[in-house]
Amino acid sequence: MGSHLTETLLRLKASVSVYIRGNSVTGTSLYTLKNIAHIKGDLRAIITGNIASPDAVSLIKADAPRVIYHLAADAYVPNSFEHPMEVFETNLTGTLNVLTAAQQIKTLERVVCTSSSEIYGSAQYAPIDENHPLCPTSPYAASKVAADRASFSFWKTYGLPVAIIRPFNTYGPRHTYDVIPKFISLALADQDLMVHGSGRQTRDFTYVDDMIRAFLIMGSHPKAEGRTVNFGSGVDVPILEIAEKIVRLSGSRSKIVHTRERPAQVKQLLCDYSLARKLFGYQPKVSIDEGLRRNIEWEKAQRGM
Repeated sequence: MGSHLTETLLRLKASVSVYIRGNSVTGTSLYTLKNIAHIKGDLRAIITGNIASPDAVSLIKADAPRVIYHLAADAYVPNSFEHPMEVFETNLTGTLNVLTAAQQIKTLERVVCTSSSEIYGSAQYAPIDENHPLCPTSPYAASKVAADRASFSFWKTYGLPVAIIRPFNTYGPRHTYDVIPKFISLALADQDLMVHGSGRQTRDFTYVDDMIRAFLIMGSHPKAEGRTVNFGSGVDVPILEIAEKIVRLSGSRSKIVHTRERPAQVKQLLCDYSLARKLFGYQPKVSIDEGLRRNIEWEKAQRGM
């Protein structure tokens, strides 16, 4: 999402710096602009470092942005099963570093902190609104709950102009992990698609273009400050159906194979975005079938198919 947001901000004539993970070796910063190398020359600055390091505070402060979009995270849920402390350091300590830096920037107008629909756990009622209990089922989700509430506390305690966005499952070009990009990659190679359990677990999938509009709203709309807002499509789709759609839309010969249930499996996520509609007039535009078609065509182009 960060690469798409960066491109969009540049198209809107914003002056944009990016913070990416990097290492310093013999005085030279090493980094890879994996998805946005083509716009490197258009960026104001490229800041490299570990968001969980104390150095992040001074690096962000020195850049003195007016708006911070904080998307840095270790977001691959299974990674948190074996590396919970590492995930907490990135997701919670990293967020605290961003918030601390933001406090020290006199020209700051807004800091948008990215939460996650995973914080809700399996839906106790659906669709899920912002008042739904926070019941994380994985260390990743727990780390995002902590970061979400830490962000809120900095608004409540210090008056920091925070806006918290809770995106439901986002997919689209350049995404490499999670179910949709994995299924597309396997389908285009005519390999088996592995579905955990029955495949009846559902997710609210939102195409990246719709979610980038949501980020821009949270970074600029006066009613977003101090708010925690869900953004999604308002439609949940079973994972098995996603697999079937991808096989059909890609013309694949892949078979769908069921495997064991994943640990900490969330059974249903369905977004109630009525608050976003009420406050900002937000309405998603890209259906799941259209989004999958776009994603498949993009992946085919990358492979020269």
